[in-house]
Amino acid sequence: MNIVIPMAGMGKRMRPHTLSVPKPLIKVAGKPIVERLCEDIVEVCNEKVDEIGFIIGDFGKEVEEGLIEIANRLGAKGKIYYQDEPLGTAHAILFAKESLKGKVTVAFADTLFDAGFKLNTNRDGVIWTHKVKDPSAFGVVKKNDDGTIAGFVEKPKIFVSDEAIIGIYYFLDGENLRNELQYLIDNNINKQGEYQLTDALQNMLDKGLKFVTNDVKEWLDCGNKNATVNTNQRILELKNDKEELIDKGIELVNTDIIPPCYIAKGVKITNSKIGPHVSIGENTTVNDSIISNSIIQNSCLISNLKFSNSMLGSNVKAQSNVLKSTKENELNLGDYSEITL
Repeated sequence: MNIVIPMAGMGKRMRPHTLSVPKPLIKVAGKPIVERLCEDIVEVCNEKVDEIGFIIGDFGKEVEEGLIEIANRLGAKGKIYYQDEPLGTAHAILFAKESLKGKVTVAFADTLFDAGFKLNTNRDGVIWTHKVKDPSAFGVVKKNDDGTIAGFVEKPKIFVSDEAIIGIYYFLDGENLRNELQYLIDNNINKQGEYQLTDALQNMLDKGLKFVTNDVKEWLDCGNKNATVNTNQRILELKNDKEELIDKGIELVNTDIIPPCYIAKGVKITNSKIGPHVSIGENTTVNDSIISNSIIQNSCLISNLKFSNSMLGSNVKAQSNVLKSTKENELNLGDYSEITL
């Protein structure tokens, strides 16, 4: 099986963090979003993954090498494809046409999940969904009486289904998907200048293919700061018994750690209370602080602060001039920021 990950978007809702790091490479509980996505897809599909194709913008050599290494860690060959302009989901996926062969899973890299199922890879296609309270904000599936998918509705104004499409799709025949995507481009079938994957899916249904849904237990969004902090919380809870989240070589002095937390190597914490639901990246130093429900990336220096629901990039310096400040802050600081509160 191959996996295709479109991830060329600019991630404007995640600024300032995406000014220096592509959104799918922002770390959640110590791993890039896209790495956790690939790991969980591999586990759910329960098949050997041959290739992982990453569709990116001009992210630079270091990012490309990191993506190839993610694929290698999962026993797959990594391939890099370049999207030169944003013209819709179908247009983006087609850039990875060389990887659209055999069994294929397409996953957009701004979402994580707790599946709760094993994928039946013998179906023509499987659309991953999650039941939502307000379907009018999402693309949803319509179903036939036998449970197969009849069609797709984008942000329905009247109720047709509560099964929202989460952005992960499985196809038994990747070549067929590639041909349907190419048909849209060749015949200029678009909506407001964008070529949509759902149009290709509808064509496949009209030709007699049988698609079904798999409903994930939990759909975790990484679209903005608050959503990503919440996703970090849930990933820590889900992985607490499955991963070694706290490096054994960290230095703690007069400090309490309230699990679940992720703390990377080289971290030094003094006179502080950390957790629950805090992720701290490599070589970060924390002094005299109280931190909960937050993401802190690498090589930060934090002194005399109390904060929650916060997200700090790498190489951030944040401190307070007020000795033993009790005011709880909410911070959202990109890489190389400096702030005194």
